[in-house]
Amino acid sequence: MDNAYYKTLELDKIRNRAAGFTVCKEAAARLLAQQPWTDPDEVRFALSQTDAINSLLLKNGSPRFGGVEGADKAVQRAVKGGLLSMGELLLVAGALRNFQNLSQWYTMTEHDMLPVDDLFYALSPQPGLEKAITDAILSPEEMADTASHTLFDIRRKIRATENSIRDKLDALVKSSATSKYLQEAVVSLRNGRFVVPVKAEHRGEVGGVIHDVSSTGATVFVEPTAVVEANAKILQLRSQEQAEIDRILAAFTDQVAALDPLFSYSYSAMLDIDVLLAKARLALEQKAWCPHVSSGRGFSLLKARHPLIDPAKVVPIDVSLGQEYDTLVVTGPNTGGKTVTLKTAGLLCAMAQHGYLIPAHENSTVCVFQEYLVDIGDEQSIEQSLSTFSGHMKKITNILGLAGPGTLVLLDELGAGTDPAEGAALAVSIIERLRKLGALVMATTHYAEIKVFALETPGVVNASCEFDVDSLRPTYKLSVGVPGKSNAFLISEKLGIPAEVIEAAKKHLSSDDRRLDSVLAQLDNLKLQLKAGQDEIERLKYEAEHQLESAQKKKEALIRQGEQELEAAREKARQMAQQVQSEAYALTDELRKLQKDEKMSASQRAARAREIAKRDTEKLFGKTDVVHNVVREFVPLKSVKIGDEVVIAELDQTATVMSLPDKSGMVEVRAGILKTKVPLSGLKAPDKFKKAPSKPVSARPAPARKGGVTVERGQRSASMEINLLGMTVDEALMETDQFLDHAVMNGQTMVYLIHGKGTGALRTAIHEHLRRHKNVKSFRLGRYGEGEAGVTVVELK
Repeated sequence: MDNAYYKTLELDKIRNRAAGFTVCKEAAARLLAQQPWTDPDEVRFALSQTDAINSLLLKNGSPRFGGVEGADKAVQRAVKGGLLSMGELLLVAGALRNFQNLSQWYTMTEHDMLPVDDLFYALSPQPGLEKAITDAILSPEEMADTASHTLFDIRRKIRATENSIRDKLDALVKSSATSKYLQEAVVSLRNGRFVVPVKAEHRGEVGGVIHDVSSTGATVFVEPTAVVEANAKILQLRSQEQAEIDRILAAFTDQVAALDPLFSYSYSAMLDIDVLLAKARLALEQKAWCPHVSSGRGFSLLKARHPLIDPAKVVPIDVSLGQEYDTLVVTGPNTGGKTVTLKTAGLLCAMAQHGYLIPAHENSTVCVFQEYLVDIGDEQSIEQSLSTFSGHMKKITNILGLAGPGTLVLLDELGAGTDPAEGAALAVSIIERLRKLGALVMATTHYAEIKVFALETPGVVNASCEFDVDSLRPTYKLSVGVPGKSNAFLISEKLGIPAEVIEAAKKHLSSDDRRLDSVLAQLDNLKLQLKAGQDEIERLKYEAEHQLESAQKKKEALIRQGEQELEAAREKARQMAQQVQSEAYALTDELRKLQKDEKMSASQRAARAREIAKRDTEKLFGKTDVVHNVVREFVPLKSVKIGDEVVIAELDQTATVMSLPDKSGMVEVRAGILKTKVPLSGLKAPDKFKKAPSKPVSARPAPARKGGVTVERGQRSASMEINLLGMTVDEALMETDQFLDHAVMNGQTMVYLIHGKGTGALRTAIHEHLRRHKNVKSFRLGRYGEGEAGVTVVELK
C-alpha cells in the first residue's frame, strides 16, 4: 500500500499525537511503524483491543507505568554472559515493576474475557527479584550497605579506619609544633589517600609521602607517616568492597539471565499494551467510539467529526459511500467544507484500519481499503515546471494506474485549472474510468456538467455543502442527494458588485446553464422544506421520547410509593404483633393471679381461665385493623353443613362448622377451643392431598431421664409434651389446660404429660381433671420407653 496518503489526509499528525501518549520510546517507535491491517477480521480485532483498553482506562484510571528503555537489551547481554551494571539492573527492575503494576491494574475490576487477555497473561512479574534489586541498588552509582552482610562489614571497617585517620590528622594540624608548617589547617584526599597541605619551603619538616603539588608549586600535599599504614588498609578494604560489589552484581546478573525467554515475551507484551494505552488515551481526548467493520465494500459515517478541528467549532457530518452508490460528487461554494468532507471520510476510514477509534457515532460502519489514492491540494511545482493543472494530471495518472476494487479515490476540485468545458469533460471521463476499475470515488467540483452527470448516472450521487448567503458564511453541513450552487452571483451581489453587472452576467449564461440554475434553486427550496420537515420529525420524536421518559419516571415513582406503602403496612403489622404479644402477656399475668386465688376450687379456676382465654382471643380476632398475612387465591365454599371440616382461609386454620350461615352469610365455626363467626366466602375446603413433610430417618436416641422418669425422645417432638415436674397441683392443672387447648388448635391427637412418680398426688389430680376435660378422648400411663408411671399419654378428640 502506498503511504503517501499519511500526509495528505493528515494521518501522520494523528499517529504522532498518539505516539506522544506512549511511556516507552520503543512503544512510540512500534506505534509509528505499524502498517494498516487489510483484512476485515484483523481490523475488527485491532479495534476491539483498543476499545477494551479504553474501557479499562475509564474503569481503573491510568496504570502506574514508567519508561525502561534498553531493559530488554540488558537482559540479552546477561544471557550472553556480560556483567550488568547497577544502572542496567535498575532498568530490569523497572521493567519487572511495570509487569507487576500492569497485571494489578488489569485485575482491579471484574470483567469478562477481553481481546487483550493474551497480552496481560504474557506478563511475568518477579516481585521478589525486583524488590531485591531495588533494595540493594540505590542508584546507578551506589549500592546499599545492606546489599550483603560482607559488604556491610567491609564498609563498617572502612568508616572506622577513616575516622581513626581523621582523628590523627586533626591532632596533627592542631599541634603547635606542626601547624606552623601547614598552608591551611585542613585534611583533604589525594589519589584516595588522606593528606595535609604543607608549605613547599617546609616540605622536609613534616615526615611522610608527597602525593601532589598545587598548581603554583607553593603547596605540597603530604601523607604523614603516622597514617600511611591506615591509608594502605583503606585501599585494601576498598578493593575488597569492589570485589564484593562485583560478586553481588554477578549474582543478580545470573538471576536476570535466568528470566529469559519469559522476560522477552513480557517486555514485548508491555510495549504492545503501551501502544494500546496511547491509542485509548487519544480516543478519550477525541471522544471517539469503536465503529462496525464491514466485510464488503462501503462505509457509513454518522455524525463524523474531523479530529484535528477544534471540537467547539467542528460540525458533524453524515457521509456514506459504496452501498447504494459508488461515487459521491460534492459541490458548493469555496470555503464551504468540501475538502474537509473528503478528508474526514478518508481519515476516519484510515484511522480505523490502523486500530484507532474514530470520532463518530458508535453505529458508524467502516470498510477495509487496499489503497487510499488522494489528490488534494495545490500540486504546482516550480522545480518541475508544472502548473497546477499539470500537477493534478500527473497525480491522477498515478491514481488511474493503481485504482481497482478495494480502492478509495479522493479527488479535490477535479478538472480545475484549465478550460472549463474541457476540464468538465475530462473530469467526467476520469470518474467513469475509475468506476469501471471498481474504485469508490469522492470528488469535489464547481462544474455544472459534473452535477448533471451525477443527476443522470445511476450509482453517482450529488452532495452539497450548505452556505448561508445572508451571513456569507458556510454552515459546513453536508446534504447528500442534492447538488449545491456556487452562489457566485449572490455572493458577488452581497459583496457590493453593482446589480446591472450581475444581471449582465446572468445573460451571458447559456440557456442550459440558466435552466440548471433554476432547477438547483428549486432543489434548494425543496431541501429547505425537507429540512423543516426533518426538524419537525425530530421535535416530535423528542417529545415522544420525553413523554416516554416521563411515563417511566411516573412508573418508577408508583413503584417507590408501593414499596413505601408496603413497608408501612409491614411496620403496622409489627406494631400489631407487638400489641398482641403485650396483651398475651397481660392475659398470662391475669391467669397467674387467678391461679393464686385460694378462694376458688381447681375446677372453678380452670373454667374461669378458659372463659378469660376465650374472651381475649375473640377480642384479638375482632380487631378490624389487624394486618393479616397475604391470602393466597382459593375457591370459597358455596355451602356448608354442621360438622363439616373447613379451613379459615385468612388464618389457614382448620375448623369445624357449628351452625349454618345466617342471613348475612356468617358461619359459626370452632377452631380448637375458639368459637368465632367468619363469612362463608372466607372458608375453603381442606386440602386432603397435602402431604406431611417427610422426616429423615435417624438413629433412635437413648432415653432421657427426668425426675427419675425415663422419657423416650426419639418418637415425639418437644411440642407433643409438657414437663409438670415441681409444680403444685393448681399450677399443673392450669398449664395442662393451656397445653391441651394449644394442642387441639394445632390439630394434634396425642400428647404426653410428664408429672413424675413421686407420691402420686400430682398424677391422681391430673387424671381426675382429664376425666372431665371435654377435649380428652382417653388417657393412659406411659409404657416402657415412654416414661411408664411418670408420664400420662393423652389421646385428644
